[in-house]
Amino acid sequence: MDGYTYHGVALTRRPGPRLADGIVTHVARSAVDPVLAARQYTIYQETLASAGWRVVEVDTTLEHPDSVFVEDTLVVCEDLAVVTRPGALERRGEVEGAEKAACSLGLRVARIEEPATLEGGDVLQVGSTVYVGVGGRTNVEGAEQLERLLAPLGRKVSQVSLGRVLHLKSAMTALPDGSLVGLPDLVETAGLPPIRRAPEEPGAHVVPLGGKDVLVSAAAGETVRLLAADHWRVLPVDISEFEKLEGCVTCLSVLVPDRPEGAS
Repeated sequence: MDGYTYHGVALTRRPGPRLADGIVTHVARSAVDPVLAARQYTIYQETLASAGWRVVEVDTTLEHPDSVFVEDTLVVCEDLAVVTRPGALERRGEVEGAEKAACSLGLRVARIEEPATLEGGDVLQVGSTVYVGVGGRTNVEGAEQLERLLAPLGRKVSQVSLGRVLHLKSAMTALPDGSLVGLPDLVETAGLPPIRRAPEEPGAHVVPLGGKDVLVSAAAGETVRLLAADHWRVLPVDISEFEKLEGCVTCLSVLVPDRPEGAS
């Protein structure tokens, strides 16, 4: 609407017709309802918009079942978009559309190059520190390449070894005040600040949306109550069909905050 101030752009990617064929690694495959998934995706978009984000869709790739998990294809830091090189070979075709979207927003673009692998779900930015999960989908070379790309922006990369978990942000995320929440048993905690244990697995995943707003899975009822008690404005969304594919609330968007006028 006219005169409305947005926090920035939220990139999302509509689920394709092959969503149910998405990769599962640490969970048993279960049936995915594509109609319900499409409805949940739309509500997810509407929730982002209600919190002050302008939703922009990345071109859908019909042949890539996991492309709805757009977070894995881009890491955005200030005016730089790092196009990833997914550790899952089947997902590497997803990055072209994500790069196109980044260019359309006027972002500078850099790329993770072979032999490195990096997926955005393994990258957690907390102030000037960037935690990178190393394990299943992201390798040491990927973390090191990202470190070199982000160093000129004043960011320090800290590698975190992963246990039996798909991505770093499957195990831990950060609240708007920078405090960590998650499942500390799934990561190597040496060198990390304290991690507040989430009462349930979906509660490990929060998306700060600006101010006091945080996006959380509706499946994390106890976490929602705890965060609300701490005076966060909690926006729960039902993403059950994506959770069947090891997705979480962070996976379904890439947030690109608006830069101050005149910022380089």
